[in-house]
Amino acid sequence: MKITVIGAGNVGATCAQLLANDELANEIYVVDILEGIPEGKALDMYESMPIRESDSKIFGTNNYELTKDSDIVIQTAGLARKPGMSRDDLLVANADIVSSCIRNAFKYSPNAYYIIVSNPLDVMTYVSLKVTGLPRHKVFGMAGILDTARYRSFISMATGYSMQDVQALILGGHGDTMVPLPRYTTIAGIPLTDILSADKIDEIVKRTAGGGGEIVKYLKTGSAYYAPAAAAVQMVESMVKDQKRILPCSVLLQGEYGYNDLVLGVPAVLGKNGVEQVIELKLNDAEKALLKTSADHVVTTNNEAMALIKL
Repeated sequence: MKITVIGAGNVGATCAQLLANDELANEIYVVDILEGIPEGKALDMYESMPIRESDSKIFGTNNYELTKDSDIVIQTAGLARKPGMSRDDLLVANADIVSSCIRNAFKYSPNAYYIIVSNPLDVMTYVSLKVTGLPRHKVFGMAGILDTARYRSFISMATGYSMQDVQALILGGHGDTMVPLPRYTTIAGIPLTDILSADKIDEIVKRTAGGGGEIVKYLKTGSAYYAPAAAAVQMVESMVKDQKRILPCSVLLQGEYGYNDLVLGVPAVLGKNGVEQVIELKLNDAEKALLKTSADHVVTTNNEAMALIKL
């Protein structure tokens, strides 16, 4: 197994370290345009492998040719958010960065599976699909796992119960219009609505939607990276081990939920063949309305992104 991580920043480097710690690939390449940064970080990680008792080998490079024949490519490169910025504010810069990175990786790894992490995530996943021309099961985004992890964390904080017992799903775009589903949220099988008041649930939902911004506000000079990296690695693990886990991912819809040619967060089965199935939930009218608001926002941003890049 050979995995390439595009971007040697906080998200990319953390991704590579977690992949190596869990020995999910024989070879891991970290590629970045900055000279010395990917090489230095990769060597540091390589030297930690004896301590981790892992035989994964990590290499840093500025040369995409060395990433040739990767099985999985994780796209993390792009500008990070700053206080006061939304994910959509990154659109202009990241549309150019992501399309360039994906083109370079695809040139040498046309058969790889591509996991997109760069923001605005649903739109960057759409851009990557169009740039590569690959089917939806081979190009998909990370966001839903991260959003759900934040949602589960906040529920655990509010209840005091183990995060391991909190099961939840979030649909829609990765941003302020994401759609947490309290009706599908349980703690050890007990509906969340039986445990918390509607007001408390609404408070948690609002905090989840602004979860990334909350971290950006604290950091001031960067954005979240531990949880996003862990989320991407969970996707890789499900694929490498063919676990067929049902995980919320940003996937190109082909009629599901009433949408076509649109990337949105939905529950999907991840296995050795990438996205092997999209799970279509039965939504009530209120949930459908929220999903439509999220979808409309992503459509608008998609159109802006496609006008910025040359296919």
